[in-house]
Amino acid sequence: MLDYAYNLKIKFPEGQIQCQFLEQAYETLANILAQKILERCRKGLYRDYLPKTERLAYIRGRVDLRSAIQKPWDVKLKCDYHEQTGDIEDNQILAWTLFIIGRSGLCRESVSSTVRKAFHALQGFVTLKHFKSEACIDRTYHRLNQDYQLLHALCRFFLDNTGPSHEIGDREMLPFLIDMAKLYEQFVAEWLNANTPKGFFVKQQHRVTHDQNYSDRIDLLLCDIATSKVRYVLDTKYKAPDKVASNDIHQIVAYANALNCQNAILIYPQNLKQPLDIKHGDIQVRSLTFSLDSDLHEAGETFLKSLLPNTLP
Repeated sequence: MLDYAYNLKIKFPEGQIQCQFLEQAYETLANILAQKILERCRKGLYRDYLPKTERLAYIRGRVDLRSAIQKPWDVKLKCDYHEQTGDIEDNQILAWTLFIIGRSGLCRESVSSTVRKAFHALQGFVTLKHFKSEACIDRTYHRLNQDYQLLHALCRFFLDNTGPSHEIGDREMLPFLIDMAKLYEQFVAEWLNANTPKGFFVKQQHRVTHDQNYSDRIDLLLCDIATSKVRYVLDTKYKAPDKVASNDIHQIVAYANALNCQNAILIYPQNLKQPLDIKHGDIQVRSLTFSLDSDLHEAGETFLKSLLPNTLP
């Protein structure tokens, strides 16, 4: 799920590893991030040219002639130039994430030591600045910084899921939280993006306006490529009730009505004891399962066959 939801693209070994606690999964990813940052530091950090303005005793870049003429006695000239530096956002995100992991207290000493080593490798070149997980999304990558894509995907995971909690513990530390409802939503969306049925395209987090004072964001839309028409409205529900709640039905029907769509789908991680398949006016409302209990790709294929029984082989 993490691989799809955060676009990690990590080649995990075959088989399984033993993790008695959630912290062990956390420190496994923390170790991967720290090792890869150390590897990049050995190769050399990615650098870029940033604009800079300084008063210098020599000419560099473009001179501000108006300022020089107004103060001919000033031996220092105001110069605008570009300086190549490693103190850029690409590297600052890495430093902040390592700082957060180091403060969490969730890693054993062997992993914490690697995290500290990676942080100190950046510390002399990079300014420590606060970043939110959104800073890791929609960044530009090219041949000089292509490997940063994986690093930022891992950073996004840690920045998304490490934060304050309302609960009081016996030690002072940064709690580690995973919003499973959000993770499930992101996972299903990214899996559908990677395995979109032929003739369709996927839209995520589509905003729909009901009136001038109220709007919603719909988890997923499955649209026809030829006509761009919305064929399916999909909403993920990370819960395991016996049957679909009436307010969930009303919500998905409102979404479908707003987009003039006749197929409304509620997606659950487990089979419901009383699955839903009803007609609400002109709208067909169904509950389907994208299971997390077995191989996720096979579960996705089963979900698609249930969603599109007449179009898939």
